[in-house]
This record gives sequence, structure tokens and C-alpha cells, in this order.
Amino acid sequence: MTFKALSGAMVAALLATTALPVSAKEFRVAVGDGAGGTQEALGLAFVEALEAKTGGAHTAKLFLNGQLGDEQDTVSAAATGTLDFSILAINNITPFSPSVGTLTLPYVILSLEDAENITQGEIGRQMVDKTVEDAGVRIIGWAYSGFRVLTNSKHPVTTVADLQDLVIRVPKNEIMIETYKSWGINPTPMAWGETFAALQQKVVDGQDNPYMTVYAMKFDEVQKYVTNIRYIFSIEPLIVSESLFQSLSAEEQQQVLDAGHEATLASGAFLRAEEAKIKSELAARGMEISDPADGEQEFIDLATAKVWPKFYDTIGGKEVLNGVLTALGRSTVE
Repeated sequence: MTFKALSGAMVAALLATTALPVSAKEFRVAVGDGAGGTQEALGLAFVEALEAKTGGAHTAKLFLNGQLGDEQDTVSAAATGTLDFSILAINNITPFSPSVGTLTLPYVILSLEDAENITQGEIGRQMVDKTVEDAGVRIIGWAYSGFRVLTNSKHPVTTVADLQDLVIRVPKNEIMIETYKSWGINPTPMAWGETFAALQQKVVDGQDNPYMTVYAMKFDEVQKYVTNIRYIFSIEPLIVSESLFQSLSAEEQQQVLDAGHEATLASGAFLRAEEAKIKSELAARGMEISDPADGEQEFIDLATAKVWPKFYDTIGGKEVLNGVLTALGRSTVE
């Protein structure tokens, strides 16, 4: 098992502070983002549900701000059994399980309801199975963080032309890189843990992330302008080490799955309750918010025409994308 048994002294200390049973085990949960965002909210909901469902037999501790490593590194750590759980942006699990990348293709997910329908339905179950097979980790919950809006420190962006003088940070994710290339610029791939400093030092001019993350990471301190692009709806899985999961009893496995499901429902409710408030707060702090011109059509046309076909093979075939589009009631691609 990846968690270690508590010694007598540790148990005594834990009982004194948290009143958990002697058999209690505390799992470690890596969290890429800081306090106040969707990842933390999902994690807190999961811990609460896990404690309730196991009668205190299991609990977990969140390690925020990438304390346990870069998000992609936590996938490897969970796969090898040296980390218990991780909450991370979906683009950081795609390199390990490519079919999940379908949900990061630009303009596939167009609303929170789309995200919920896909992740909690048959398509989501298929992605769980593929991720276990491909990456050695199991998705047990999903955080919904909203659209990845574009921020920058130089000027407002409402058209593709406005992007051309900007240096934009993106994750090390080929789909996102190619999306920006479809808009005529070469973005700068960069690890998440390096991003704030790079923005602060103006190594890069901008980045994209949901409002929840912009707020949690205090990007308003280093970014002035926001553009409400909708090219990716940020979905952030909660993963568990498959070796840890298989070491649990059938009852414990179900408790973990049920806690993940409850946390997923709580995440949707959190986004609905908090995103508008956070957007207003960022505006009050001085961020200037713009909408793309012409309903974003220029961005949409370039990205879907140039990016989707490049990744049919990567995600497992055009039929994988069409399965998602069909589940969403959208037109399929020929």
C-alpha cells in the first residue's frame, strides 16, 4: 500500500487533534492550484465525504500550490504508487492517456452542462477505463473550473490580430499549442509551477486559465487584461493511484468512488455559486474584461478547421470525437 501505518506516537497525536479512530489512515492529495479555487473545493469536498463514508477510518490531507510536484509529475508518482491522490488540469493527464484529450480539443465543450453530461455519463466511464489502462491511475472525480479565459499584461484582445504581438504561456500540451498556432502565434510551453514568476518577470505576456484559477493564483497582481475566450472548458480530474485502489477492500473502493462522486457534484455547485462573484472581484481589483469580437467566430473557425483533424489519430480516431459530439447533441465531423 502507498500509505504507511501510523506509529503509536503518531496515532496518539492524531487522536488528540482530530479524534480519528486508531485505524485511521491519512492519504496525501496533491493539488496544483492555491487556496480558494476549484481544485481546493473539490479536494475539501472529497475529504469530507471520505471521512463520512468510512466513519473516520480514512481521511486525507491536501497539499496546495504544487507542493508535491508539478501536475504531470504527480501522475507519474501516482502511477508508481508513491503518491495517493492528485487533482490536476485535464491537459496534464492527456500525455499519459491520449483519449482524454478529446475534452481538450478547442470548442468541444461549450458549457458546464456539457462538461457534466460527458464526464458523468458513458463517455466519462470509458475515459476512466482507458486512463487506468494507459496511465496506471483511476479518475474518481471531476472538478469543473469554467472556460480558460485569456489574460495578458499588454493590451485588450478581441480579435486574432490582437494576439500577434503577445507571448503566451501554455501547458506542455500539443492540442493547446496547436490551437494558438492556428491563431497565428507560437505559444511558449511552460510548467505550471514556473508560470507566475514568468508573468511577473514579463518573460511571457499572458496565459489562459479559468477565472477560478486566475483568482486562486492571484494573477491579477501580474496581469491586467482578460478576454472571455471559450476554447477550452477546464475540467480537472481527481485521480487515485491504481495500485492503492486495488489494495483496498471492495467496501473501501466503493467508499472512495462514492466520495469522488459526491465531490464531483459539489464542484458543479461551487462553480455555479462562485464564478460570477470571482469575476466581479477581479474586475474590482482592476482587471479589464473584454469579449471576443463577432461572438468569437474567427477564433472558432480557425481552431476547429486546423486543430481537430490533426488529432483524430492521437485521441483514438475521429469516431472518438464523434462519440462525444453525438452525446452532446452536436453535429459530427465527416
